[in-house]
Amino acid sequence: MFRSFLVLLVALCTGGLGHARNEGVTADEIRLGASAVLSGPLGPQTAQYGEGSRLMFDAVNAQGGVHGRMIRYTTLDDGFDPQKAVENTRQLLDTDKVFMIYNSTGTAQTAAILPLIKEHRTLLFGPVTGASVFRETLNPYVFHVRAGYASEAAKIVSQLRQQGISRVAVFYQDDGLGKTLLAELKKASDEEKLAFVAEIKVDPKQPDFAAAAQATEKAQPQAVIVATAGTTFTSYIKAVQSTAARPAYYGFSVASMDVIHRELKERARGIILAQIMPSLRSTTVPVVAEYLALLRAKSPSAQPSASQFEGFVHARLLVEGLRRTGRNLTTESFIKTMEDAGEISFGRFNVKYSPKSHNGSTYVELAIVDAEGSLRY
Repeated sequence: MFRSFLVLLVALCTGGLGHARNEGVTADEIRLGASAVLSGPLGPQTAQYGEGSRLMFDAVNAQGGVHGRMIRYTTLDDGFDPQKAVENTRQLLDTDKVFMIYNSTGTAQTAAILPLIKEHRTLLFGPVTGASVFRETLNPYVFHVRAGYASEAAKIVSQLRQQGISRVAVFYQDDGLGKTLLAELKKASDEEKLAFVAEIKVDPKQPDFAAAAQATEKAQPQAVIVATAGTTFTSYIKAVQSTAARPAYYGFSVASMDVIHRELKERARGIILAQIMPSLRSTTVPVVAEYLALLRAKSPSAQPSASQFEGFVHARLLVEGLRRTGRNLTTESFIKTMEDAGEISFGRFNVKYSPKSHNGSTYVELAIVDAEGSLRY
């Protein structure tokens, strides 16, 4: 039902490229904005995306900006509420006059703001959602960066089947993100012929993790795919760990390692997560080396963060696109530049756009949390 609504909404919000509005670009600045989840269970993780983006933007601005223009980035908190995301986005477009919506967060939130993107003919670059519904039909104003949830789900389910694990349960929060991840997992399970023994959900407003843990214990899974993020992810695992059940845990890239490490500490060991960015241990990868160098230059004691790094990569790609577009920056010129660029590579992380696809990267790997609380690929 939720997916059907998204499909209809996306269909209504896609179409040909009309004359774009082209506000938010002045002689000396480029204004970006986003409605983001800055409070609630997902808030700490989303804040990291913003910190990573600003690390890149600050470095660029310190060097004189992009073709002499400073990048100004405004974020407004929607608390994971789609209606608030609409209100925030309308403010960014009508009052703040941003050039593009950059790195907004949430699946339901993305669906909700698409009518505004179409109405204002404004770019939406790097929304933090991997939902297939936004990728199956080209929207000329939307550019994805991260790989889609379908790729992550396929990787996880394929790995389970290859390992001979047959009893697999899915836990999800009954919201837009959870339903989207569940739908992707069901498609992957059909493809791999690996049926789930249980689908366990919690109400996002009144989550009963004890009941979810009891349902998990009753199902006796060998592995649970935790299709959620933030503290919902860790609260569920804590609850299951208090029972006799001892499944392996798999998760999507939206699960924050910072939250997992903080909430679970040594109990996080062995959790396996899909990752859509190169490992921060891979210091020979150019974009990893660039991120680490800028982070340490800003604060020698700062700890690298996977979520922060993802925000940095989004910003790095955007800056590359702005530079290639040149001084004559408009919505139309940016779209043409990105579609004509061919493959853009930052080492192991590559993206490619065309007039037929704005889906960006397909990079997905699985990583395990080790005894030190770090991800090993």
